[in-house]
Amino acid sequence: MATPQGSLSLRQYGASPGSHAHAHFQVLLGLDGVLELEVQGRGQRIGAGQGCVIAPSERHDFEARSGSRCLVLDTAQPGWAHCPPHPAQAAQAVALAHYLAQALQHPDSLAQHYGPLLLLDAWRIPGPASRRRERPIDWNQLTHWTRQHLHEALSVAQIAQQVFLSPSRFAERCRDETGLSVMQWLRNQRLTLAMQLRDGGLSVAETARRCGYLSPSALTAALRRWRPH
Repeated sequence: MATPQGSLSLRQYGASPGSHAHAHFQVLLGLDGVLELEVQGRGQRIGAGQGCVIAPSERHDFEARSGSRCLVLDTAQPGWAHCPPHPAQAAQAVALAHYLAQALQHPDSLAQHYGPLLLLDAWRIPGPASRRRERPIDWNQLTHWTRQHLHEALSVAQIAQQVFLSPSRFAERCRDETGLSVMQWLRNQRLTLAMQLRDGGLSVAETARRCGYLSPSALTAALRRWRPH
């Protein structure tokens, strides 16, 4: 990334490179031509003045038979998780994209420094409405990641980072969507896995280690008190 907010570039698209995914957000805004895009099996077109946000780990492929030129932002800025798939303020986003495309041609331009945040500002929905359009949390995927790290002393911040939310916002979403606090949800993951491992014949000591308990007795006591939610 050129800055903490991300890296802007101009890209020419043509033949398909094959399906792939990134560990960061990729934001595209069409400048010329038409880009045929498939994201997680869903097809869409990006023509001049149109855009989309591809979230981390989403598999995608593209093709532009007659060529396409896009402004592309690669970024790990968590604010993009709160944005709609397409620019909310389309006219401003398109005008900004054309300006940034020109500015990037000049090595002394500040476009790379300020452009990513300006693009985010033009993309998101102003005011409280932005929360209503947040990306859904993939709880199955988050559960899978969490179970792979239960031997660690996980924090709210570490879990929130996996879904590109602040700890406080993730805590709100967790309570709203599961009815549990983050720590209650995490305890459920630990003890659900512990029950499965014990039922499979694993020793109490090894189960405790894999599920993040300091001792077999601590795990045994937690299982006695536990009432699955």
